[in-house]
Amino acid sequence: MTTRRSAPPEAPPREPFRALVVEDEHLYAHAVARELRRSGVDADLAYSGREALDRAAVGLYGAILLDHKLPDADGLELIPVLLGRQPGAIVVVMTAFETIENACHAIRLGAEDYLVKEPSAQPVVERVLEIRRRHGLRAAWAAQGESKAALLLGTSPWIWRVTEQLEMLSRAPDTTVLLTGETGVGKEVAARQLHALTGAAGGRPFVTVDCVALPGTLVESMLFGHVKGAFTGADRTREGAFHDAGEGTLFLDEIGDMELALQGRLLRVLESRTYQRVGASQDLPFRARTVAATNRDLEAMARDGTFRFDLLQRLTVFPVRLPPLRERGEDVVLLAEHFAALFTTRLGGTPQPLGPEVRKRLLAYDYPGNVRELKNTIERAAVLAGGGRIEAAHLPERLHRSAHLSSPPGGPGIPVDFIPGVDTLATVERKMIRHALARAAGSRTEAARLLGISRFQLLRRLEKHGIGTEDPSE
Repeated sequence: MTTRRSAPPEAPPREPFRALVVEDEHLYAHAVARELRRSGVDADLAYSGREALDRAAVGLYGAILLDHKLPDADGLELIPVLLGRQPGAIVVVMTAFETIENACHAIRLGAEDYLVKEPSAQPVVERVLEIRRRHGLRAAWAAQGESKAALLLGTSPWIWRVTEQLEMLSRAPDTTVLLTGETGVGKEVAARQLHALTGAAGGRPFVTVDCVALPGTLVESMLFGHVKGAFTGADRTREGAFHDAGEGTLFLDEIGDMELALQGRLLRVLESRTYQRVGASQDLPFRARTVAATNRDLEAMARDGTFRFDLLQRLTVFPVRLPPLRERGEDVVLLAEHFAALFTTRLGGTPQPLGPEVRKRLLAYDYPGNVRELKNTIERAAVLAGGGRIEAAHLPERLHRSAHLSSPPGGPGIPVDFIPGVDTLATVERKMIRHALARAAGSRTEAARLLGISRFQLLRRLEKHGIGTEDPSE
């Protein structure tokens, strides 16, 4: 068992959040601005591309809501210019006629989303605020410049759910948390992000304890500390992890490997919020939040008697499951792009977008090692590329084999025939849903997994598109 104490990050300053609404239809522009102000966001209006550029040159905006078609400009062409003047802004494009080509082009140019205008301005504003909130949740930890921060980046429903749970937990600093998930999904990263959201601003420590099956007083000493003379070799008093964590976070990694006897002592600490050094009788206060993590099935272990049931109940006050990478859809490409930029820069090169063949192979693979495996894969590819553009030839053979066995891209292994200039986003979505349902033999749960969305979101889309697939077993 080893312990590590990390220096706390400094929380980034809050930047002012003001929105710029660029829309030539005056009534709709005022409706969006009014909805923003109801949500507590100040808003400026611009009715043309020229006016938008002028305002962006002098104001500071956290979000830009941009109409696609303006009287003097194509809104998409304005995106890089506006971001050049407002590099930290969220750009959301609004349009009356949505196509997948325009949506992809807008995203490539730097927009966060591409939305169809609805009679009510509320959905557009809600989307902007949601994106803004998700960016803010990651800011404190990402501000440290750690590449690990990227492990929880993504747009999949699963990872958004984790982020939302961490946000809720940040407002309950005394709540015990259990992080579960396969090896390599980023459990320690989630713990650090939670710490950053709650304790980083106060300079509180983050202490990691790696739980392994080590016997005797050594383990107890590392956790609880000991007094001089407590056992042979204890020539001085030593503080343990419970002390070092202070009012910060104590992270118990792989708690499923902890000895049963030590589990009992840990339970008493969590229940009483006090502990004793080895060889002492004085109770000392324990004030840190406890976050435990495991890749094992603790419920099965509790039934087998290899993990204490009462400790399991104490740890699962608020369980958070981190999804495997194979359930996160396009997050694979987003993370790969991040790691590619990171390692290419370290090698003295200039980051370049990943090509379609690389993306295809990345999406077709299952990643038993999850994000850790993806990171190592991209690092190897960057080295082989010598700091240049990563090509399919730089990827390991296992990714080539999986690409040959999988369906064409269009989702996580879901084939879609896309007709440029004809298919709209809605048409492509309907095709993807039907393909997923067919591949899943009508199972909505499995279809949702293939699509990288939640079952609830799939049900909403089935209703939206009028796709009737009754499945009594689901």
